[in-house]
Amino acid sequence: MKEDFFTYQAQTTPHPLAIEISHANGSYIYSTDGKKYLDFVAGVSACSLGHRHPKIIKAVKEQLDKYLHVMVYGEYIQKPAVELTKLLASLLPKPLEKTYLTNSGTEAIEGSLKLARRVTGRSQIIAAKLAYHGNTMGSMSVMGYEERKQAFRPLIPDVSFINFNNEEELKNITTKTAGIILETIQGGAGFIVPKKNYLEKVSQRCKEVGAMLILDEIQPGFGRTGKLFGFQNYNIVPDIIAMGKGMGGGLPIGAFTASTAVMDQLQDNPKLGHITTFGGNPVIAAAALATLREITESDVMAASLEKEKIFRSLLIHPLIKEIRGIGLMLAFITPSAEITNQIVLKCQERGLILFWLLYEPLAVRITPPLTISIEEIKEGCKIILDVLDEIQNS
Repeated sequence: MKEDFFTYQAQTTPHPLAIEISHANGSYIYSTDGKKYLDFVAGVSACSLGHRHPKIIKAVKEQLDKYLHVMVYGEYIQKPAVELTKLLASLLPKPLEKTYLTNSGTEAIEGSLKLARRVTGRSQIIAAKLAYHGNTMGSMSVMGYEERKQAFRPLIPDVSFINFNNEEELKNITTKTAGIILETIQGGAGFIVPKKNYLEKVSQRCKEVGAMLILDEIQPGFGRTGKLFGFQNYNIVPDIIAMGKGMGGGLPIGAFTASTAVMDQLQDNPKLGHITTFGGNPVIAAAALATLREITESDVMAASLEKEKIFRSLLIHPLIKEIRGIGLMLAFITPSAEITNQIVLKCQERGLILFWLLYEPLAVRITPPLTISIEEIKEGCKIILDVLDEIQNS
């Protein structure tokens, strides 16, 4: 199968990790050669409740027995999608109450950008340097990393960039600005958290000039920071939030949410302002509904903050310069990119899955399932520390 993988399936890098998967369950992934891997990445934050959570599997199987895709998004009333969006509205602060379901996080970003331009009648979008919002053309246009997008220019026009956490540059948000899009916590840049009430100041500036604040919750969302969404840690309510990754419990989904008055502007002038065939797919919506219920009805959100403390208490080593992030959205910083690479690859050899971040070569990602146990955290941290000792002594 490995030969076919490289021959027929398009690759994203010259050197994929290429573990041949047999099955997965809970916090573990198993390869076809019988090896067991403890998963500290959770499908890059997508498998919020681990692999094959029984409540998600049950919801999917029940929906499979009823119907699959029946009509393009928004035309037929389908119970899983209605219940999912209703539950989201009950959990979000007002006026965030109407949700458009999409196929992915990057499509949610596309819809959010379109919505900001539609509502304000303006064209300028402001984004952050070192931002990552996805890889479709609109999302790439607000990517703050030229090296990754220069080969695909021209992108959408009238996009400018500011530095995250830089209050002085908020003056760049003006009456010409349709919206500013920010990750609540910058992911690809190295899990950079907002400081000194930065997001509150951004929100206030947007109100002053009539611009819309779009927050990308694709990574922090769904319990990873101890709250359902990351912005709930920062005493603000954005105009639009985009979500994805952990929303579906391991199935592909995204969404963007705004007030009714804002979202309804996609209905007309023009009609079909945003349209998708498979958004709100009933099987995937059923999985997302089961995921959301479990996250909000169990203790996994609060436990993520306690588990963060355990990670921070265990991961103490001369080669760990700092640990960034909140809850179970963590990254530790090493002295060099070479050491980072060694850690990820050596830990994989020893049965622990870690991963990189997009723009910060010194960072090692730790985003395990929210359901990871204390014993599994200790097991994985011991592997990391053993590898760090080996690197330090080599």
